[in-house]
Amino acid sequence: MSQTKLLSLEEIYQLALEKLLNAGADNHNASILAELLRKAERDGSHSHGLFRLPAYIAGLKSGKINGTARAESSIITPSFIRVNGNRGFAPTAHLEAIPKLVTAARQTGVAIAAIHQCFHMAALWPEVEAIAEAGFAGIACTNYLPSVAPAGSTKAFFGTNPLAFAWPRPSSTPIVYDMATAAMALGDVQVAARDNKKVPLGTGLDSEGQATTDPSAIAKGGVLLPFGGYKGSGLSMMVELLTAGLTGETFSDETKARDNADGGPPIGGQFLLALSPDIIAVDDWKTHCDQFFERMSGLPGQGVRLPGERRHKNRLSSDPRQINIELLNKINAL
Repeated sequence: MSQTKLLSLEEIYQLALEKLLNAGADNHNASILAELLRKAERDGSHSHGLFRLPAYIAGLKSGKINGTARAESSIITPSFIRVNGNRGFAPTAHLEAIPKLVTAARQTGVAIAAIHQCFHMAALWPEVEAIAEAGFAGIACTNYLPSVAPAGSTKAFFGTNPLAFAWPRPSSTPIVYDMATAAMALGDVQVAARDNKKVPLGTGLDSEGQATTDPSAIAKGGVLLPFGGYKGSGLSMMVELLTAGLTGETFSDETKARDNADGGPPIGGQFLLALSPDIIAVDDWKTHCDQFFERMSGLPGQGVRLPGERRHKNRLSSDPRQINIELLNKINAL
């Protein structure tokens, strides 16, 4: 079992902020990203919290990531916003994209934001949760460096290609799910390898193309597999088309060729969609959907947990969080 150290949420934020500032980010960018990492640790999303900080630092130090970027947006049509991240962190581009996205959806019922030239290595739930909290259904997806073999292959071609969805609930916390189209997110595989834990069979293949439960064999020379075989592979291809084909950015297999292999995230694109139930629905959608969730939660069995419930429960606590000591040593040595 890995050793851990308790850090307050404020200490997590300050640690990330200090390291990002020292690596060349300005206060605008560093504070946005540090807050995102704090929220990930707060919500129990450890593979997307401080675990990501060394990679962000590597991208800043190599000059790949623009730590002083300001995203710029263009209103192409009343329901389409194009956002240029200017080689900055994706969360800074979200601050430019999401307010304009929800404004457009409020007027037209459906709106799309296509982000390019940004570095995304975080969880996707913050984007769609922000869309849902504004009263809209939200969908987001992005691709990455190739690490997943399509169904029927043993060679990495797709990224882990996460897909997130959120549904607004004015009377409660939104429904939010964030999933990799890979059988397991790469960050979770890397955390399992660090903590000497096995992963389920079907997560990935080793360098010889053999199925394995050893996360180190997958992360070092092996490949991940899509969840559900051909079903997950098809969804992963859809994510590639929405985040590369539609935005004009590179597909995952193309991204590797232009990345400098500094260990940081690659530059790429992101697709965001907002839909207005107030405009689209023909009934009292709030009551109708609340009744649906009540029936779902009341089904017999071990208990149905609605997507996002655990994260929202975790964030109610302001207690210090357990942070892996090996990770802290790595961060402090940066």
